[in-house]
Amino acid sequence: MNFREGQRQNIHRHLIERCRKQDQAAQFEIYKLYYKAMYNTALRMVNNPADAEDIMQESFLQAFTKINTYKGEVDFGAWLKKIVINKSIDLLRSRKAIFEVIDDTVKNYETEEYSLENEEEIIGEVNRIKQAIAGLADGYRVVLSLYLIEGYDHEEIGQILKITPSGSRSQLTRAKQKLTEILNKQEDEKT
Repeated sequence: MNFREGQRQNIHRHLIERCRKQDQAAQFEIYKLYYKAMYNTALRMVNNPADAEDIMQESFLQAFTKINTYKGEVDFGAWLKKIVINKSIDLLRSRKAIFEVIDDTVKNYETEEYSLENEEEIIGEVNRIKQAIAGLADGYRVVLSLYLIEGYDHEEIGQILKITPSGSRSQLTRAKQKLTEILNKQEDEKT
């Protein structure tokens, strides 16, 4: 841990202690520090700005209500992100999102490599991929986001979604296949 990280953890530790005492100024500071990251996490999961905003607000409320259960064993941001992810999953489940558990024998596929020559092309490609991810079914988008963006492994995803790790792997493979289909379709429509 470098000096800057140590300073940040001390500041956060101080803010968290103040939050335990229901200090609203400290709660607001924590909110400002984590708002954007938590909103983006919720948005990637539920794919709806209004729902993401609601989830983010509910997550902070829950975090401040249950701040005494935070033991400091993990970074506060990771603890808060877990609350956001769980609330996002709950919302998707309430919409009756189906998280398919499929056979592990899904065929392999290859994706075309793209050569991007300048920043404008890169930004365009990133936006195209974001749009394609947003077009995935909830189950696919959630597993893809948890694995590729949030960094969870299949064991953790299985626990979060209440599916087997092999179901998570299968869902990810299907999500990648569907994403490739969407991107290929977009490419075909351009030509």
